[in-house]
Amino acid sequence: MSSMLEHGPEDVDAGAAPVYADGPAPNVAPRADDVEAVGAVAPAPAGAARHGWWMLGVLSLLMGFASISTDLYLPAMPAMGLSLRASAGTVEWTVSGYLVGFSLGQLLWGPVSDRHGRRLPVAIGIALFVIGSAGCALAGDVSSIIAWRIVQAVGASAGVVLSRAMVRDLYEGHRAAQMLSTLITVMAIAPLLGPIVGGQILVFAGWRAIFWTLVGVGLVTLVALITLPETLSDDRRSRDSLGRALGRYGELLRRPRLLGYAGAGGCLYAGMFAYIAGSPFAFIAYHRLPAQLYGLLFAAGIVGIMAANMINVRLLPRNGSDRLLTAGTVMAAASALVVALAAETDWGGLWGLAVPLFVFASSTGLIVANSIAGALSDFPKQAGTVSALVGAMQYGSGILGSGLVGAFADGTPRPMGWVIALFGVGSFLSARLLLTARPKRAGPA
Repeated sequence: MSSMLEHGPEDVDAGAAPVYADGPAPNVAPRADDVEAVGAVAPAPAGAARHGWWMLGVLSLLMGFASISTDLYLPAMPAMGLSLRASAGTVEWTVSGYLVGFSLGQLLWGPVSDRHGRRLPVAIGIALFVIGSAGCALAGDVSSIIAWRIVQAVGASAGVVLSRAMVRDLYEGHRAAQMLSTLITVMAIAPLLGPIVGGQILVFAGWRAIFWTLVGVGLVTLVALITLPETLSDDRRSRDSLGRALGRYGELLRRPRLLGYAGAGGCLYAGMFAYIAGSPFAFIAYHRLPAQLYGLLFAAGIVGIMAANMINVRLLPRNGSDRLLTAGTVMAAASALVVALAAETDWGGLWGLAVPLFVFASSTGLIVANSIAGALSDFPKQAGTVSALVGAMQYGSGILGSGLVGAFADGTPRPMGWVIALFGVGSFLSARLLLTARPKRAGPA
C-alpha cells in the first residue's frame, strides 16, 4: 500500500534540480511541456536503446524499494511483538521510523545526484538499504529495529527518487512518457504481492527471514546497477551547492495554496499510514485473521485505489482536478468516521471495520495525484522542488499518523479508527480552505 500512496506527477522543469516526490500518478499523464523539456535537455544516450527492457526491469526494482520495505513485513508485525516482548504500539513505531528516514532522504538525494550523477548516489543508497535491512534482521529489540529502519529508508528513498530521474535522463518525447507509464503499471502491481509474499515467508521461515529477503533484493539490485550506464553527463550537472538547493524549500513554505494542497494530501497520508501501522494488529491480533490471509484483505485496498484512479482519469476532463480532489476528501472523511464508529463499537466485527477501510483507502485515487497536480500547476517553474517538498510533507504526515496509533495503542482497533477519522476530516477541511483561496498560477522563478 505504501507505494500506491506515492503516486504523484513527477514533473521536472529543465532548470530546476530534478528532486521528486515518491512516485508518478497513474491518473495524471505527463504534461506536454514536461515531455518536450525532457526531449530538449535530456537526449537519450546510445546505451538506452541497447539496454531496453533490462534497464526497465532494474529501474522498476529500484522504484519498488519503498513498497517492499514496508509491505513485505506488515503481516509479521504481531509476531515481531511476541518474539521481542514488545507492545503493539512499539512495533508500530517501526513504520514511523521508516517514514522519518524516507521523508528526509528524498529531499537530499535529488540535489546530490544533480551534482554528482545518478549511479554513485543510487549505489550508496542501495548499500544503506542492505545495511539497514541486515540490522533489522539481527536486532534483539524493537528500538534497534526502529533505528535500522531509518537507515533502510534513507537508502530506499535513493532508489525510488533517482530511478525516475534516470528515466528522464535516458528517454525523450513519447518514449519517456511510455517508459514512465510502464513503470507506473509495475508499481500498481507490486503492493498487491508484498503482504502476500511476506505472509508466506513468515509462516515458513519466521519474521527475520523477511528482512534477510530484503538484504538479498538489495544485493541483487546492486549487482544489476553495474550494468546500467551513468545517465547524467558532466555538462548537464548542477553547480549549485547543496545548501542553496535546499534553501528553495523555505521559499515555497510561505505559499498558502501550496500548503492547502499539501494539507489535503498530507492528511490522507497520515490516515493511510495509521491504517498501515494499525491494521495488522486490528485484523490479525484482535479479529484473529490468519496472518497468511492478511495480504489478501490488504490487497483489496490496492484494488480500490486502482479503480478510483481509473475513474479519476475518465472524470478529469469534465470536472477538473480541484473538484475531484474535494470529492475524494468528502469520501475520505465520511468513510473515516464510519471506521472510527466501527472500531469503537465493534459493530460488524471484522467486515464492519474492513469495508469502510476499503472505501477510505480507495479515496487515495482521487486525492493524492490531484493534490500534487494542483501544487505543481501553481508553481510550474519549480515543479521538481515542489514535488519533493510536497512528497516530504506527505510522508511527514504519515509519521504523525502512524506514531499516534503507536502512542495510543491499547490492543483494540480504536486508536487506529480515531486517528483515521481525525485526519480524514482534516483532509476535507484542507481541500475546502484551498478552494476558497484565490489562485496564484505564477510561481516564483
